[in-house]
Amino acid sequence: MFSATDYDKLQQIMKESPEKNELLTRLLESHRMEISTISHEIRNPLTLVYSTLQLIETQHPEVTSFRHWTEMHQDIEYMKQLLEELSSYNNGERLHLSSVDTESFFQTISLSFAASLLDTDIEFTSRISPELPETMLDSTKIKQTILNLLGNARDAVLARTDNMHPSISMDVALEDSHILISVSDTGCGISSEDMNSIFEPFVTHKRTGTGLGLAVAQRIVHAHHGSICATSKVGIGSTFTITLPVQQDTQQES
Repeated sequence: MFSATDYDKLQQIMKESPEKNELLTRLLESHRMEISTISHEIRNPLTLVYSTLQLIETQHPEVTSFRHWTEMHQDIEYMKQLLEELSSYNNGERLHLSSVDTESFFQTISLSFAASLLDTDIEFTSRISPELPETMLDSTKIKQTILNLLGNARDAVLARTDNMHPSISMDVALEDSHILISVSDTGCGISSEDMNSIFEPFVTHKRTGTGLGLAVAQRIVHAHHGSICATSKVGIGSTFTITLPVQQDTQQES
């Protein structure tokens, strides 16, 4: 699989001439189709296996106490998650753009995430500028990206056992015709050694992570001609910032 750096280099080459653009577009499309086919062929039998296990549990509840039964369930759920995120990564550049009322859009995301924290001690604060303009976005994929960052923040905060003030914040503002979305937390933080690879596919420092969440986020943001960056300090917390250009003209789906 191509890394994020590989795709950036390919994009630069594609801009050099129409001929290179056409050739590499075909190669990338073939690459995407191959991954989609493999993912689909694995997901179907895996879903059947998962359904069969559920049926066995229903008919024979005693199996839940069998040794390794829980681990087997967890492994299958991990494989399902991996295939779903692989599909998201593979299709991260395919956008379905529509005009979005960004203030309402981010308020809805904020409320949805706040509801997920009701059983925790985490304080969540959102500051959404009322001056946000309508813009062209793939709302499903941008929502997926923001919720992924917020979910990572929640995991980081919960992983820090000495956290006296567990908190997460989301700030959305307009700056120089760009929408800035910042997600900050008081979690465990990311070491400086790990920071250079956090957006690379299959690189994870979470026990149950697939290593594709941030890679998917980066591909989606780049497809919107935006940028994503992070700052972090171990024992202090992290901040992820997305910058999206305001697009008010009707665009073709890519």
